[in-house]
Amino acid sequence: RAPPGGAALAEMARAASAQIFVSFCIKYLDPPYFVLDSTKNNRPEDGMELYFAPLACSMATRIALYEAGAEARFTQVDLRTKRLADGSDFFEINPLGQVPVLRLDTGETLTENAVVLQYVADRYRDAGLAPEGGLERYRLQQWLSFIATELHKAVFVPLLASAGTEGARDFARQQAPRRFAHLARHLADREHLLDRFGIADAYLTTVLSWSFATKIDLAEWPAVRAYHARMLKRPSIAKALAEERALYAEEQARHAAT
Repeated sequence: RAPPGGAALAEMARAASAQIFVSFCIKYLDPPYFVLDSTKNNRPEDGMELYFAPLACSMATRIALYEAGAEARFTQVDLRTKRLADGSDFFEINPLGQVPVLRLDTGETLTENAVVLQYVADRYRDAGLAPEGGLERYRLQQWLSFIATELHKAVFVPLLASAGTEGARDFARQQAPRRFAHLARHLADREHLLDRFGIADAYLTTVLSWSFATKIDLAEWPAVRAYHARMLKRPSIAKALAEERALYAEEQARHAAT
């Protein structure tokens, strides 16, 4: 069954069910505290491998890898079944069943979105995706934490979670205006969250893209809407979003057929 195209794909993305998006990423983590799993990879291939779910927060890492021109394998996870395409159990890779997971060329794995993003930025420093130190590094972590806790977890998870209650959704809607207003003030005279495009922008753009599947209208915060529109035109983001929309549509078609 061929995936729908054009407007149909866009509509599917807007109306996407919550399950795909709920990837439960945590706050910020400084490099010394990266969550590292020493389980070795028995596969013979070299290089990094990103376990992702279409349109979930793992898309931010895809964007970062594209920005860095990094080589990586992309392995899709069905978050409904917690299975990979070959039928293997994703819980064996991440006991929490959450994306992203980045398997390094050493065979070790990293989890948690803010951690994986910082690893990519630090590994490919020439791409300039993160400040190397000083106060600006803490500013980066501040925004990664804000995106993860104040937007991803506090607003979008309750609105998108299929198992959520109406009370939780109402509370999330009440929390949204103050958080988006704070973001709008910061972006009023800025192109990016920091001085240049970086991993925080990749994460924020990913999260803002979920607004189409909720009743959150970014038009209420023109600076945020303008920022999101600018980011969607960036080649790495446009490429990642187009690819993952197509994969999401294919996944939904498979679910509908079963």
